[in-house]
Amino acid sequence: MAKNLLLAGLLISALFVLAAAPAFADGNPHVAEAIAHAEEAAKHGGMGHADAVVGHAQEALSHAEMAQKEVKNPHLDEGVGELKEAIAHGNQGHAEVATKHAKSAVMHLKEVH
Repeated sequence: MAKNLLLAGLLISALFVLAAAPAFADGNPHVAEAIAHAEEAAKHGGMGHADAVVGHAQEALSHAEMAQKEVKNPHLDEGVGELKEAIAHGNQGHAEVATKHAKSAVMHLKEVH
């Protein structure tokens, strides 16, 4: 009986840690928002919607720049640069190139701890 309770407690604890892992990974709410918008930019870019890439990339950039005020990380800096490129190419109607930059931004932003 005691073994079962201990095992149940450990399982519940493990589930809590796993459920909370994304919050621990990002650490900064602005980074999490930047990732979410950069992912949306990449998704829309894959559909050829250059204007949607720009909108989401601008929102992602805004959050990423706010995060830069609180977090010093080279991946965050790279993510900001990639978002700026995504915006520039999206404004020119180059959805495919903008998408590549948005995907690269996502990759870098996910490395921010």
